[in-house]
Amino acid sequence: MTATADTTLVHDGTFAVLGPDGGLTGRGGSTPDGLFRRDARHLSRWELTVDGTAPLVLVPLRDTGPATCVLTPRGTRDEPPAYTVFPELAVASGVLVERLRLVSNLAHPRVARLCLLADADFADQFELRSDHRRYAKEGSRRTALPHASGVRFSYLRGAWESVTTVSASPAPTAVEPAGPTAHLLTWDVDLPAHGTAEVLLTVEARPHGAPAPHRVGGPAEASALSRADTADFVGQAPLPVEPGSPEGLAAACRQGLTDLARLRVPAVGPDGAQLRVPAAGVPWFLTLFGRDSLLASLFALPYRTGPAAATLRALAATQGTVYDPARGEQPGRIVHEIRHGELAHFRQVPYGRYYGSVDATPLFLVTLGAHTDITGDHTLAVALQSQARAAVEWMFRDGGLDAGGYLVYRPDPKGLVNQNWKDSEGAICFRDGTQAEGPIAVAEAQGYAYDALVRTARLARESWTDPSYADRLEQSAAELRARFAEEFWMEADDFPALALDGAGRQVDALASDAGHLLWSGILDVPRAHRVGRRLMEPDFFSGWAVRTVASGQPCYHPLSYHRGSAWPHDNAVIALGLARYGLAAEVRALAAGLSGAAAHHGDRLPEVLAGYDASEHERPVPYPHSCSPQAWAAATPLALLTSLREVARTATAAVGTTAARGARP
Repeated sequence: MTATADTTLVHDGTFAVLGPDGGLTGRGGSTPDGLFRRDARHLSRWELTVDGTAPLVLVPLRDTGPATCVLTPRGTRDEPPAYTVFPELAVASGVLVERLRLVSNLAHPRVARLCLLADADFADQFELRSDHRRYAKEGSRRTALPHASGVRFSYLRGAWESVTTVSASPAPTAVEPAGPTAHLLTWDVDLPAHGTAEVLLTVEARPHGAPAPHRVGGPAEASALSRADTADFVGQAPLPVEPGSPEGLAAACRQGLTDLARLRVPAVGPDGAQLRVPAAGVPWFLTLFGRDSLLASLFALPYRTGPAAATLRALAATQGTVYDPARGEQPGRIVHEIRHGELAHFRQVPYGRYYGSVDATPLFLVTLGAHTDITGDHTLAVALQSQARAAVEWMFRDGGLDAGGYLVYRPDPKGLVNQNWKDSEGAICFRDGTQAEGPIAVAEAQGYAYDALVRTARLARESWTDPSYADRLEQSAAELRARFAEEFWMEADDFPALALDGAGRQVDALASDAGHLLWSGILDVPRAHRVGRRLMEPDFFSGWAVRTVASGQPCYHPLSYHRGSAWPHDNAVIALGLARYGLAAEVRALAAGLSGAAAHHGDRLPEVLAGYDASEHERPVPYPHSCSPQAWAAATPLALLTSLREVARTATAAVGTTAARGARP
C-alpha cells in the first residue's frame, strides 16, 4: 500500500508537516516537511525502521486528534508481521509528541527492534522556499549531544542559539551518530505474547528568544489541549445559515472557524499585553501579516470579534515610527509582516519587520471602523486614536494622497516588487502581460483608502468628538471618489483599470480587483452593477470562483499565482461587494461555487485554486503551491454567509417597503 499525502498539525505558532507514516525526510521546495516554530525547522529527519526495514503503511496518517496511522514490519502471506505499530502524534505550543504502541500478533514473546533516525537542520524557511538564493552564515555551527533519554540538537551563530531536544521513555538502548548531526535512537522492546509495549517520544523546539515549550504528558494530552482551545473559539452551536444557502456552506463555516482557531499565534499589544492573532497560513506564513490578518479578522468580525481586536492591537504595537528604507518603514505605516527567524534577525532578508504594503494601513482603519460599528463599543477606537490618526497621515504624506491623489507604491528591489495583495512579480500587468512600472496606484487600494477615510471620519465624529477632522476626511474621500471615476474608468471596456502606472497610464488587464471596489463603495451604483455582473461572466467566473484575471487575455495563465488562478479570499471581498449593491443572484452563484469547491477539499478552502473552468474537470483543479490551512481562505465562508444574509435582509426590506406602499390609500 502506498500513500503520498502529508498531514499538517498546527497549534499556537507551532506546526508539523508529516508523511503518511508520521515521519520526516528533510525535504525542502514548495512542500517542505518538518517541525516548525518561529520560521525555522526544528526537526528535519524522523525516520522509523522496524526490524531493520522501513515499515509498511497499512493506514496513512490522519489527524483524528491525536493523528494516527497503522504500520507493520514487512511480511508475506506465509509469514505475516510479528507485530503492529500504532503511532499517535500531536502538536502543542513548541512540542511534538508521539506515542508508539506495539501490539504483538504472536502467541509467544519476542523482541522488537525499533530504530529512529532524528536530525534538526534549523533551516530558515526562506532557505527552504527554493528562491535560488544562498545565504552566508559565517561562524554558525550545528551540534548534537546525546543525553540519558535522547539527543539535544543546537544551532549557534554569534549570540543566536536555537535548541531542539528529543527525549524518550523508556530511554533508548543506544544513541549513536548517523551523520554530521543526525543520531540513531535504538530500542529493543520486549513484547509479551499477544501483549503490548509503548515508547513515548517528546520533541521540544526552543527557538532563539522564544518562551519555553508547553510541557505535555503525551499525544492525548497535547491533542486535548489543542481541541479545548479550538472548541472555546469555535463554540458548540453551529452558525445559523440563511434558508436556501448552498449545500456545504455550514460545514465550510465550521471548518473555517476551526482553522482560524488553530492558526492563532502569539503577539503583543501596545501596552505589552499578550495577544493571539490570526497568522496568514501554513507552511510559509505562520506569523502576523498586516493585510492577511486584517482581512481574515474582517470576514470573521460579525461572528467572532476577538481576532479583529487582537490584530488591531498587535498592528498598533508594530506601527512604523521612523524612516527605514531597508524595510520600508515610515511613520504611521502598518507592518506587512513580522518574522522571527535567523535570516530576519541578521537582516539578511528584510522581513523581520517589513512594511512593504500599500494596503495594510487603510485596511487597519477599515477594520477599526468596522469593529466599532459591529460591536457598538468605542473603547478600542478611543484607545487606538493616536495610531489611527498616524495611519491617516501616512496615507496623505508618504502613501501618496497629497502628492499625486492616490495611494501608490514603488517596487522594492530587495523585497516585494508589487505591494498590494497580488504581490508576485508580474502580477500588476497590462493585458499583454507586461509588468507595470512604478510608482504604481492599484485600483483596490484606492477603494480601501476611500473606505478608510469614510469610516475614520465617522470615528472622529462619534468616538473622538472631532467634527472638523471628520469634515476634512469626508471631503478628501469625496475628492478621491470623483478622481477615481474620472481616471481609472476604461470607457472602451466599461470596466476599471487594474492600476495606473508611473506615467499615469491605465494598466488595462481585466482583473478581479474591480470587485474590491464594490466592497469599498467607491463606485456609483450603475457602474458597480455593471462591474458586478461582468465579473460573473464566463471569462471571469470559472464556476467555482472568479479568476484573478479574465481568461482569453494574453496575460492569462490558469496556474499562475496571480494571473489566472482564483483566490477564495478575493472572491469573499467580491461577494461582500456584490451584496453591498444588492446583486443577489450574483452573490448566490458565487457562494454556490465556493461552497462546492470547499466540499471537494474536505470543507476547507485552500489559499488558491487553479483557474480551469468547472466544465473542464468535475473537481476544482488545485494550485500546486497552495497554503492550507490559510487564514483568509478559512474566513471566506464566513464572508459568504454575511453576503447571503445581507441580500436576504435587503430583499426582506424591499418586500416590506413594497407592501407598505401598496397599503397606502
